[in-house]
Amino acid sequence: MSWQFDPAHSSVTISAKHMMVTTVRGKLDIKQLDVAFDPENPQGSSVTAVLDASSIETGQTQRDTHLRSPDFLDTETFPEITFRSTRIEPAGSAWKLYGDLTIRDVTHPVTLDAEISGVVADMRGGRRAAFDARTRIAREIWGLTWNVALESGGWLVGKELGVEIDLALVEPAAEQSAQIAA
Repeated sequence: MSWQFDPAHSSVTISAKHMMVTTVRGKLDIKQLDVAFDPENPQGSSVTAVLDASSIETGQTQRDTHLRSPDFLDTETFPEITFRSTRIEPAGSAWKLYGDLTIRDVTHPVTLDAEISGVVADMRGGRRAAFDARTRIAREIWGLTWNVALESGGWLVGKELGVEIDLALVEPAAEQSAQIAA
């Protein structure tokens, strides 16, 4: 069953090391999210997410402009980042979410460590579900290769990115589902 995305309670955050010691975090807006979720059989679920690459925001305007430039995301040419799940497998009390991540029209498989935070009844007769997922990716395989060598050794921008996703979904109530289908 398709669940609706709750943008007010969801986020996608990325992080990278700066000068090998500090961590810079940024967020991206979710442009579209299609989730088929079965709480009784999570392995049969699927997700497709489209992120707005130009929405990258780290809290520093000059850095954000550079991240949108051809040195990094090249958002004028590649306005979207896409993830499509390929399978979900149990991993103890958590899950492994496998899928294809496309950045700058380059696609590579990724694995996310995911957890279902819970499924609860809401006040409109439907249910709400929350999830979180984490992974680390080697940014250079997607063509995100810009960097500067430091005199002290190492790099200005870490070569690995952390990705953290927190999603809230709403299952339409039976009467809402009928209206949506009509």
